[in-house]
Amino acid sequence: MSLNALALPAAVHAEGGFPPKPDDFWQPLVTFGHVNWGGYEFTLAITRPMVVMLIATGLLLWWLLSTTRKAAVVPSKGQYLTEQVYHAIRGGVAEDSIGSKDFLRFVPLLFSLFVFILLNNWMGIIPPFQNPTMARVGFPIALTLFVYVIYHWVGIKKHGGFGKYIKWMIPPGVPGWLLPLIVPLELLTFFITRPVTLALRLFGNMFAGHMLLVVFILGGWELFNQDAIGLKLVAVPAWLMAVVMTAFEALVQFLQAYVFVLLAASYIGGALADDH
Repeated sequence: MSLNALALPAAVHAEGGFPPKPDDFWQPLVTFGHVNWGGYEFTLAITRPMVVMLIATGLLLWWLLSTTRKAAVVPSKGQYLTEQVYHAIRGGVAEDSIGSKDFLRFVPLLFSLFVFILLNNWMGIIPPFQNPTMARVGFPIALTLFVYVIYHWVGIKKHGGFGKYIKWMIPPGVPGWLLPLIVPLELLTFFITRPVTLALRLFGNMFAGHMLLVVFILGGWELFNQDAIGLKLVAVPAWLMAVVMTAFEALVQFLQAYVFVLLAASYIGGALADDH
């Protein structure tokens, strides 16, 4: 089994390179220089996850354009698949979470988020990429900030201004003596807890799943390269387990894309609700 399939740098395969270190996952392809800002040094570079994300974006554009450009009443297999995914997000996520009155304008956003996250997640198990971009925390943070701005913006517009939006967050009927406790908790939930958990849930699952596959495949390779015949034999079940975990990881990657979009829709729906 080729270690290059894991797309880990050569340092991992060198003497003392196993287990991989955090620096091994930086993977810059083109470096433009360094910038000092706020007492910290930052490297300007095009990294492998960036390239994988661009490839995934290109594949999505090709898929969506090729399956919808010549849409027909009797759909082709590609058009049928696209329509099924669209209707699953439209009816099973957007309408159920946002409501029949307002959901339509958010369907393109939710559908785009779902297919984008799903394909980028599946890049973690598709050769030769095998690199889930959402396992780099910057990508989930960027998507979360996008959702964060949208659901607060629609909430502010719905309730007639920022002040009224903040007032809407406070549950009605709360005794006055409880407000010093309830108000900070509600503000913490809406402005901090929701975006942090939305981003970290996606990142944590993708990173942990990728590392699990790395452990089984690279660990099997290390065992296979030992002199003892017993250790070589142990490498076989390690690789078989990697195959099983790859199938399981594909399911987890699908579920995490769905959960991200479902929570985004519920936050938007909550911001548009008349009552808290």
